[in-house]
Parts: sequence; C-alpha cells; structure tokens
Amino acid sequence: MAQILLAEDDESMREFLAKALRRAGHEVEPVGDGLDALSQIGETPFDLLLADVVMPGLDGIELARRAAKQQPGIKVMFITGFAAVALRAREQSPRETRVLSKPFHLRDLVDQVDVMLQA
Repeated sequence: MAQILLAEDDESMREFLAKALRRAGHEVEPVGDGLDALSQIGETPFDLLLADVVMPGLDGIELARRAAKQQPGIKVMFITGFAAVALRAREQSPRETRVLSKPFHLRDLVDQVDVMLQA
C-alpha cells in the first residue's frame, strides 16, 4: 500500500480517481490545487504525487519540482488532457516522471501507478 497525493482541480475527477486508487489498496490524500498539495507535502511523506498539469494557483509541473526538493524519493505521474502540455511536462519535470493522457481507463491508471511504485 502506498501513500499517494492526488492533486486534481476537477472535483468529480478527483473523487473518481481517489476512489479507484483506494479500491486498489492505496492511501490517497486528494487536494484541489497545487498550493494545497504543496502544503501536504510539507506535512506527510508520500510515495507518489499524481497531479493534473493544468491547475489554479500552482501548476503540476512546478508542484512536482518543489515536491522533489522536499521529498527527494517521491515519484511523479501527471495526468492531462492536453498533448502539448504533456510534452512540456516531460521536458520540465523531475527524472522518471510519467504522463498519462486523458481520457484513460481507470485500470490503466492503477496499472501505471503500480508499475511506478514497484520501480
């Protein structure tokens, strides 16, 4: 079981993803924006940051950079619906970051999370 920080500004998507990850056996801390996520990173050790790239306050790319500084072992996966943003996310993110493009099947998300956590 992993500690996952889920940063997604769309409330219904956030609840949907959190529920799926919990069913897969993970502990999930869902937050609605990058600034809330950053404050959680300062308080709790996480195994994985799962973040939307485009969010108000602090985007997922900058959140990942700051998270990697505060928790050097944290793994990062972005979820985004924008292909150009996905390419930028890969170029500007901490090493070994994965990008999952929307739309995706929940099984794909859970499988990708499991692969990342085992690496």
